Amino acid sequence: LVQLAESGGGSVQTGGSLTLTCVMSGSTGISNNMAWFRQAPGKGREGVASIDSYNDATYADFAKGRFAVTQNSARNAVSLQMNRLEPDDSGMYYCAVGSQMHSSWALQPSGYMYWGQGTQVTVSS
Repeated sequence: LVQLAESGGGSVQTGGSLTLTCVMSGSTGISNNMAWFRQAPGKGREGVASIDSYNDATYADFAKGRFAVTQNSARNAVSLQMNRLEPDDSGMYYCAVGSQMHSSWALQPSGYMYWGQGTQVTVSS
């Protein structure tokens, strides 16, 4: 059984930084992509960043240059360093794990089998 546990959310002001961490317990038994998604109230879930088993990362346009996704050597934990945060970055951030996939699919929620419960990020102006 694979379980994901996120931590690190919180409240910051515009321009601030946060680091989210997700730890996976259990194993899928296959090579994975680990990813971060977010969802603001009244909006759909959108991909933020994904990293595959080769440490190749894919970012949403809004995340490029501000966010960085990394994973540990055991590939059972993934972090998201978020800098220069803006109010539009507010929302629930979810960690997800799916089978190794092409970068063109890496930010699509449908590609991910396992999801965490989410951690709230609030950015105030």
